[in-house]
Amino acid sequence: MPRKAHPQPDIEKALNYAEEKGWKIEISNARAHAWGKMKCPYNDRECRCGEFCLSSIWSTPKNSYNHGQLIRRIVNRCIHTKQENDRSK
Repeated sequence: MPRKAHPQPDIEKALNYAEEKGWKIEISNARAHAWGKMKCPYNDRECRCGEFCLSSIWSTPKNSYNHGQLIRRIVNRCIHTKQENDRSK
């Protein structure tokens, strides 16, 4: 079943990018500031000690463009994404 789209287009584009790279998006059930969570499919201890294996997705960030860029940066800094990009070059 497809997930509910994020209301901010910049963030939705970044979430689609993360999903293309294999990241899992979980929408929060609680009515809180976090719209959901983004989880790395590898959850590898070697990948920055797990620092970015889990990240919150805000529902109403101050700047949706910057939050979208942050999501992409987290995905791109994953060692598995870097290895995949190196193989495709």
